[in-house]
Amino acid sequence: MKSNVLVVEDNPELRRLLNEGLEEEGFEVDLARDGREALMLADSRKHDLLVIDIGLPDSDGRDVCQALKSNGVDAPVLFLTARDSGPDRVSGFSAGGDDYLTKPFVFAELVARLRVLARRSTQVDRTTAGDLRLDPVKHVLVCRDDQAELTPTEFRLTGAMIARSGEVIRRREMISAAWPPGAIVHDNTVDVYVRRLRKKLETLDSETRIHTVHGVGYRLE
Repeated sequence: MKSNVLVVEDNPELRRLLNEGLEEEGFEVDLARDGREALMLADSRKHDLLVIDIGLPDSDGRDVCQALKSNGVDAPVLFLTARDSGPDRVSGFSAGGDDYLTKPFVFAELVARLRVLARRSTQVDRTTAGDLRLDPVKHVLVCRDDQAELTPTEFRLTGAMIARSGEVIRRREMISAAWPPGAIVHDNTVDVYVRRLRKKLETLDSETRIHTVHGVGYRLE
């Protein structure tokens, strides 16, 4: 059975080459030019693999990834980016990515990485944690019949914690997931946002809690 790949890339020439090349390699391909199209296509069809450019015209590809994951998409994600710094890679993984390829890249390597992701793909649910669910369309946190509005930074922080529910997330990983590369963010800034999120969980009467792991970071469970 052919693997179906959703490619989210704004460069028309690269998008065309990826479409033709992946189809020649036996993949079925859907194409999106931006985050909005990606969400629409993912809502209408289940995909086995996602290839997402981080630098999209209407959004950050990492935000698109978190939105897709929060909306029930469990396909492995390979990020494409022109940036190759350590913080960029960490932020991609924190947002729910499974692999990372820097432009320009060798097409054969992309195919090889996608096939590896397809082989090891599992159906682990990373879209909810306990009684919590993120709504990427309304940018709210849902608990049963109630919901709380989230700022973009709160949304990314919550998405990172939900994607790794039960795991300890270090402060630097939270910073990479929620703030743009190069942003100067202090540990106490993260603590302030966590306090805000805890208050919203209390307002929702959620049984899920954000636990402090002293000297390390936080754990959602």
